Amino acid sequence: MKEIHAPTPTTLKSARRTVPSPGREAMNISGAAGTDRHVDAVMAGPGGVMTDQVGVITGDLTVRTVLGADRHTAHVTVQYTGAEEWYTLTGSPAPVPDEDLTAYHQNLLDRIRDGGATEAT
Repeated sequence: MKEIHAPTPTTLKSARRTVPSPGREAMNISGAAGTDRHVDAVMAGPGGVMTDQVGVITGDLTVRTVLGADRHTAHVTVQYTGAEEWYTLTGSPAPVPDEDLTAYHQNLLDRIRDGGATEAT
């Protein structure tokens, strides 16, 4: 399994947006309770997250969770915060219990902070 480490600022491509990072706590920059999309910055714990395209990635990440058209699944992608490339979190799309995307997303952020090659399910 290939592990990719967070790029240095000089290796990042031009960012489309910046995400403030006081204390690297997750911050919701779009979406709110009852919405169909959440995007948050989070520091991945040891072992990072598992992606379909590149395997494990670690460090400062941005997580995007979008409710599927069926309203029962979540499509989850991750990127190094400030980068342009998005990767599919392994296991995505994942079931969303009780159509509660906000709860699913918050639980996912907690699991990412714990690390251990976190997957969407």
